[in-house]
Amino acid sequence: MITRAALAAKVAGNLDTGPLAVPGAFAIGFFYDLVNALYFIFPLMLIGWLTPRKLARRNGFRWFVTSLIFIQTFLILLNAVSEWIFWDEFGSRFNFIAVDYLVYTQEVLGNIRQSYPVEVIVLVLLLLAALLTWEQRRILARQDVPGAGFGQRSLWMTGYLAVLLAAFMWVGNQFRQFSDNNYANELAGNGMYELFAAYRNNELDYNQFYRTLDNRQAFRDIRALISTPESHFTDNNPFSIQRDIVNPAPELHKNVVLISVESLSADFLGSFGNEQGITPYLDSLARKSLLFTNLYATGTRTVRGLEALSIGTPPTPGQSIVRRPHNEDLFSLGHVFKEKGYESSFIYGGYGYFDNMGYFFGHNDYRVVDRTVLSKKEIDYENIWGVADENLFSLAAREIEKGTSAGKPVFAHIMTTSNHRPYTYPEGRIDIPSHTSREGAVKYTDFAIGRFIRDASRKPWFKNTLFVIVADHCASSAGKTDLPVNRYKIPLLIYAPGFIKPGIMPRLMSQIDLGPTILGLLHFSYRSKFFGYDIFRLEPGRERAFISTYQSLGFIHHDSLVILKPQKFAATYIPDFTTGAAREVVPDRRMTDEATAWYQCASFQFRKGLMGK
Repeated sequence: MITRAALAAKVAGNLDTGPLAVPGAFAIGFFYDLVNALYFIFPLMLIGWLTPRKLARRNGFRWFVTSLIFIQTFLILLNAVSEWIFWDEFGSRFNFIAVDYLVYTQEVLGNIRQSYPVEVIVLVLLLLAALLTWEQRRILARQDVPGAGFGQRSLWMTGYLAVLLAAFMWVGNQFRQFSDNNYANELAGNGMYELFAAYRNNELDYNQFYRTLDNRQAFRDIRALISTPESHFTDNNPFSIQRDIVNPAPELHKNVVLISVESLSADFLGSFGNEQGITPYLDSLARKSLLFTNLYATGTRTVRGLEALSIGTPPTPGQSIVRRPHNEDLFSLGHVFKEKGYESSFIYGGYGYFDNMGYFFGHNDYRVVDRTVLSKKEIDYENIWGVADENLFSLAAREIEKGTSAGKPVFAHIMTTSNHRPYTYPEGRIDIPSHTSREGAVKYTDFAIGRFIRDASRKPWFKNTLFVIVADHCASSAGKTDLPVNRYKIPLLIYAPGFIKPGIMPRLMSQIDLGPTILGLLHFSYRSKFFGYDIFRLEPGRERAFISTYQSLGFIHHDSLVILKPQKFAATYIPDFTTGAAREVVPDRRMTDEATAWYQCASFQFRKGLMGK
């Protein structure tokens, strides 16, 4: 309850949905606190049930129980501090992201150690836990209650287990969704319980939890929705989206350097109205590039962005396909380039095992190059997430040089890491000291990209290269609404002097459209299983975008937003694309069916193994 009060004070200015928001959050939150307590006291209940009365009276046993209470008290305190830090980063209680992070303890704990004074925090928590445990022990010592016999203890244990089982079977985290204000709903949760619930639901079966259509109807709709003038379906299989993309112009086998930048929100760039001057190079490059001003990321995690950019599919609920089993040999952008004679590679400044990135790309027609190939002398700076971006780009330049020298065109997907907490980078590169702020990390990455492209301009392969700069996702997705659309807008620049004319592309576009659009610019004809569009070939009015969390699936079309959630929930909103606020309106059945078809068919395709090349 103290944690809830602290978090409520933190977001007080955003709890603006009426007088019931805060009382409702605390009342529902207290219910979840009790449910969490049922799980949390299980070790004590088990010991109390199985321990004979004679043993329970001994001092050694009492010290054992006191030690257990100390550990549990410390965990509660540690959880409170962890929730504060997690909320600061993601604007929510623990969720699916926290479950993912528990898998990669080295990177996550390293990140925390580099961002916060962990030793001091832990020492304070240990002292506070000791004081609280001592007070609890004094209270318990005053309870002069004769120990119950095993039979009586068994009755108590049976009742407890019955209540615990009922909570496990029938209590889910959906009951906290009582308000239109997302912060109020998050406050109504319990961090430990939310972590447990997220672990239970880390893979969501679309058909079980979401609104559905008949599969044949859904695929009839999706085949109509993805059909474009330059494409032709290869067969009459009602569940296939395979089609031949035909471009009559001669193919251009230019090098493609795709840079996906960690957490680069559109509103960091001066080109989108930022006045801090933290992207001077990208702003200057935007004037020489084709700048896309209405592009939306599919999710809130790097793996979501990589999924969209590599296999061109709408996000499926639960884990990204990058991290799921059976994600090998999928139809991918790397596959198309490989078929065209390219050397395709994924170049990453961290360790490829993180988030399963190395395995995913390595099994889907990319050659994986990560920090393990760099020697110590090639690294100016590194933190827990990876080497400094300037070292990553030096590695990328070397790999591109190697491929072009062998006479092959190159497709290089480069994933940066420096724009990530703890926001550290080599000193002296920019005018913002390292470990100061995200703004500093953004400006450093901007510096590193600038140096890379300026160095590349002196290379023989530069004139035959398409540079594509895009974000993997925004810096933050938290907001008053479930899916604040302004927190998903990302920049996209395509730069190729003498080939791509500078200009502005204002059409609505999804991250999954980038692959087909690049292939269209190169006039490639190929067999496709992408869900994305070539935005330059798409008839006006058919644009759409997808945004999501691990549970909420959003579909943007024209000025409307459909959100699909578990428990077969579907609602239509008119979003404010500047503030992220959203007003619920009468559902548009046709648009809701379209949203359902996109998401249902993407889930069906992966589950049935139809995304293979």
